[in-house]
Amino acid sequence: MKIIDWYIIRKFIGTYFYAIILIIGIAVIFDVAEKIDDFLEKDAPLYDIVFRYYLNFIPYFANLFSSLFVFIAVIFFTSKMAYNTEIIAILSSGVSFKRMLYPYFISALFIAVLSFILNSFVIPPANAVRLDFESKYIKRPYVNTDRNIHRQVRPGMFVYMSSFNTFNNTAYNLSIEKFDGNRLVSKLIADNAQWDSTKQKWTINRYYIRNYTDKGEEIERGDKIDSTFYLTPEDFNRRLKIVETMNLFELNDFIEEQKLQGADTIEYLIVEKYSRFAYPFSVFILTLIGVSLSSRKVRGGIGLHIGLGLALSFSYILFMRFSTMFAVKGTLSPELSVWIPNFIFAIIAIGLYRMAPK
Repeated sequence: MKIIDWYIIRKFIGTYFYAIILIIGIAVIFDVAEKIDDFLEKDAPLYDIVFRYYLNFIPYFANLFSSLFVFIAVIFFTSKMAYNTEIIAILSSGVSFKRMLYPYFISALFIAVLSFILNSFVIPPANAVRLDFESKYIKRPYVNTDRNIHRQVRPGMFVYMSSFNTFNNTAYNLSIEKFDGNRLVSKLIADNAQWDSTKQKWTINRYYIRNYTDKGEEIERGDKIDSTFYLTPEDFNRRLKIVETMNLFELNDFIEEQKLQGADTIEYLIVEKYSRFAYPFSVFILTLIGVSLSSRKVRGGIGLHIGLGLALSFSYILFMRFSTMFAVKGTLSPELSVWIPNFIFAIIAIGLYRMAPK
């Protein structure tokens, strides 16, 4: 590590955090202006607004657009170095362009690791507090509108209900089937089942059970029976954004649970999982694009570089969102849809690197 390396690292990291502070400040101001009516209408306490919402909103927003902040930082300070002919002086002193990239990628590695740790383990519990605040003071109560719900709760055990009421935690037209291999062992049919929060069990009303044995059928009827059938109201009251409150290990377990239950949101969950790896990796690609674009001194100066940089960074974010839509709709595999933007922009980065001044 030489003096010039530390100089570039300080410039990179310093400009990165300066860009975060500047843009986050603007974002918070606009967010307050948008939500002030909700805060006043629902009498949200000032303490909760500041410490439960915005204190947890800031790291979430900063990490969400971390790649954009990296790009802006690289474009800004590298363009300034090129405008002051510092890049020319570095290359003229015998330092190759490839060698000059070392401190850039060391800084990018620091930001990528920081982003991965924040996104996988630190921000999820903060998101839990933020989303809880939003559900109380900003958004309307969640209503489950699913119909004809089918779940595999355990191997060989299937639960069906025509609908679930989130207000009184009641499942209607309940059916529970148990299989041993391909053989139906028993089937329960009931008018409804209501969750008892004190017992932490379901009270199944007006039930009818058929048990299939080697001797034949055994039929059982009753007015009430308690059961768990491995589901709770939380399984029906979750918004999709609940995955933002799970760390990486919890998300892996939740994906396996949802696969077992045959949920139709598996693609969305897998996209969320792989995006936690793909977004930090994009820091390296956007750093290379930023350096290759802004290291040449041009007449437009910093303004032209920043304009090109913003156009590329926003196109990357737009393309990332656009490609994940294909995964959610089942057109592409979730893994491929998350990594496609990185592959395409990596090719762009290599092309710009080859055209950069050496």
